[in-house]
Amino acid sequence: MKYKTKVLVERFTEILSSWGGVECITLNEAALPDILDPYFALILDVFYSSPIPDPQERCILYGKDVMFFESASQGEKDRFLIGDIPVRLEFKKTEKINEFVNIAYAKNEMLWFIKDSGTYGFYRLANCDIIFSRSNWIHDVRKLLNNFSDKFWNEMRSTVQSKMEHFLSDLGAACYQNDKFHYLIASAGFIKSACLTLFCINKKFEPSHRAYSKQVCELSILPESFNAEFQTFIDGNSFIDLESRFHLAKLMAQKIVVL
Repeated sequence: MKYKTKVLVERFTEILSSWGGVECITLNEAALPDILDPYFALILDVFYSSPIPDPQERCILYGKDVMFFESASQGEKDRFLIGDIPVRLEFKKTEKINEFVNIAYAKNEMLWFIKDSGTYGFYRLANCDIIFSRSNWIHDVRKLLNNFSDKFWNEMRSTVQSKMEHFLSDLGAACYQNDKFHYLIASAGFIKSACLTLFCINKKFEPSHRAYSKQVCELSILPESFNAEFQTFIDGNSFIDLESRFHLAKLMAQKIVVL
């Protein structure tokens, strides 16, 4: 972590942890690159169990150097700049987190309630750096995250694999109609849902979009020649035509389905 980032992390940890309702604060991996990286952002997940200050009060408590402050999602997300550094604070109720995790862990009959939202929220819970913890809450949650059942992963796979097949159908239709706009939309949907299916097969939570291409290629269970086919499919400079790219997508999907 760069020094400038470290100073800000320590500053906000001190501020946020002084609020009695805050149980845990985690640092998102988007803060790890150099601040000159276009993907850089200081993102903190703040988990709370009892009332915290309202957005207007929070803005004052953050400091006088806060610029362009805005609070969204009914006051659950604060965004602002400190100098040229983008800061995002996301406030999450521990009660709601407990509900979602318990559904995934033990209430398989209720998986319909969460499966359309994907597993990125679980990824952040499991992988972000813990920079403050008032209790064992986050550690108890992580124990559950590490022990989700096969039924959970199979249900999640079924959902995203169905989406992959749907986008593949759209891809074929767009190819037939030479509809380049629809083809682009379907291509994005197909490759994302194909990756999601592979994450489920490997029992891995989905990472941020920035990390998709790296992490999917490092999975232990992959179709034969997947990495080469994946790179060919996403290569914007590839000279293969729409029909050839559709057939490549069809081949990739067929290999994924039989895993």
